[in-house]
Amino acid sequence: QVQLAESGGGLVQAGGSLRLSCAASGSVFSINTMGWYRQTPGKQRELVAVIPSAGDTNYADSVKGRFTISRDNAKNTVYLQMNSLKPEDTAVYYCNADSVIGIGKRFNYWGQGTQVTVSS
Repeated sequence: QVQLAESGGGLVQAGGSLRLSCAASGSVFSINTMGWYRQTPGKQRELVAVIPSAGDTNYADSVKGRFTISRDNAKNTVYLQMNSLKPEDTAVYYCNADSVIGIGKRFNYWGQGTQVTVSS
């Protein structure tokens, strides 16, 4: 079992920056890809950025060039540096961890979410 704890959300003005953190605990040895998703009322949850244990990162087109995802495997923590924030970025941001135990045993874990509000 994996537990995810997000932090770093808040209220910022357009053009500002925030840095989200997500610390994983529990069966961290099983974690492969970690990522950030976001959701606003009336919309389905969408992928923001993902970062595998090894390999290239991937970003939604809407955040490319502004957001940077990184991870510290020693600390079992994934980060999302958000720059040049826009009001459209306002959402609840969720940390995600993709875990694999054995062959074909894949599990997906979610954090509780952290609110990011960008004012115009």
